[in-house]
Amino acid sequence: MSYTSQNDRYSSMKYNRCGNSGLKLPAISLGLWHNYGDVDAFENQRDMLRRAFDLGITHFDLANNYGPPPGSAEENFGRMVKGDFAAYRDEMVVSTKAGYTMWAGPYGDWGSKKYMTASLDQSLKRMGLDYVDIFYSHRPDPETPLEETMGALNLAVRQGKALYVGLSNYNAEQTRKASAILKALGTPCLIHQPKYSMFERGIENGLQDVLKADGIGSIAFSSLAKGLLTNRYLNGIPSDSRAAGSSPFLSAQAITDEVLSKIKHLNSMALERGQSLAQMAIAWVLREGRVTTALIGASRVSQIEDNVAALNNLAFSQEELLRIEEILK
Repeated sequence: MSYTSQNDRYSSMKYNRCGNSGLKLPAISLGLWHNYGDVDAFENQRDMLRRAFDLGITHFDLANNYGPPPGSAEENFGRMVKGDFAAYRDEMVVSTKAGYTMWAGPYGDWGSKKYMTASLDQSLKRMGLDYVDIFYSHRPDPETPLEETMGALNLAVRQGKALYVGLSNYNAEQTRKASAILKALGTPCLIHQPKYSMFERGIENGLQDVLKADGIGSIAFSSLAKGLLTNRYLNGIPSDSRAAGSSPFLSAQAITDEVLSKIKHLNSMALERGQSLAQMAIAWVLREGRVTTALIGASRVSQIEDNVAALNNLAFSQEELLRIEEILK
C-alpha cells in the first residue's frame, strides 16, 4: 500500500536549533540501531518509520554496522526511502557513522581516511542516497592522528557526500581538539552523540561545557538506560526482555535491588506528573534545553507514540529536580 504522510505532521513536534548551525532537529529522533536488521520483520520496520514521520520525527539515525547482519539496517532503510519516502527526502535528516568494525582486515575499522571514505560510499549505496545529512566519526581511534579522521569528515562534506559532520563517544578533551581541527578546516562540528540518561551522566563532567562553548548540538542515546527507565522491569525481569537473554548490553546482574528501588521511586514520581517513566526520563534528558534531541529506539509503533508524548510535559520544578537527585543518590 502506498504511503502519504499526514498533513499535520509538524503541528505537535518541537524542533530545536542544533548548536550554532542553521539546522533544527526534532526534540525526539529515531535510531535504527536495533529492530531494523534482516532478522526483524520488514513490515514492522516500515510501520514504525511511517508513524514516526507522521508524528514529526524527521531525523533518522543509522550507522554502517547496524543490523544484524551489519549493513542491513541501512539497506532496509533504503528500501523504505525508495518505497515510501522518496517524495519526502528533503524533509528528512539522515545520519550515518563509521568507526566500529564493518568488514575484515585493516581497512574496515577505526578512523583512517581509507576506512571512513570507503564506509560512507558503501552506506550511500546501501541507502540509495546521493548524500547523508550528517556523517559521524563513531569513536576516536587511538592509533590514527585525529587530524586524519577529521580530515576524512571534512572530505565527505567537500565531496558533497555529507552536509554536516558529528562525533560520537568522544570525551570532553577529544571533542575540544577535534572541534578545533574541524573549525580550522572550515567544516565545524554540528553535533555530538553521547550516552546520557538519569543513570549515565558522564557528559555532565566537562563535555556539555565544551559543546556549549563550541556551539555544538547534542543527541543523547540510551536515554531510557537500555529499557531500565521504563515500566519493563518494575516487577522483575520479564522472560522476553533484553536482560533475560544473552544481550551484551544489559545483564540480569545489573538489575540489583538498589536499581529496582530507584526505578520504582522514579516511576511513582512520573505517575504524579501524569507521565510514564519513559516519558519522564526523556523529558529529564531534554530539560532546560541542555540536549538538542533525544534518540529513541523502538520495537513497535506504540513505543514511539508513548515516547513522543513526553513532549506534552517537559517542564520540571526545582523541587522535582532535587527529588530526582535524591532518588538517584
